[in-house]
Amino acid sequence: MQSKDTLKRHAALVDHMAGTQGLDLEELMLRGKLTISELDDAVLRCTACTSPGSCEHWLAAMTTEPEADAPPPAYCRNKTMFADLQGG
Repeated sequence: MQSKDTLKRHAALVDHMAGTQGLDLEELMLRGKLTISELDDAVLRCTACTSPGSCEHWLAAMTTEPEADAPPPAYCRNKTMFADLQGG
């Protein structure tokens, strides 16, 4: 079982990564495009990532030097979910 701090860290990473993709996860849930269970699964997938520090670095760079339409890094375990949400 993941610690509370680990889950919080990865929930923040998922939310921040979604934001860089132009996705508002809360809005998507309100519109019925994303369920709480799907979001929980995304956070759990993120906790299995071996590169959370690299992700934090990438996200920080995107905040200071945003690239238009930059996809998530190849190692992102939720890149498919983000792409699906952008398309739907």
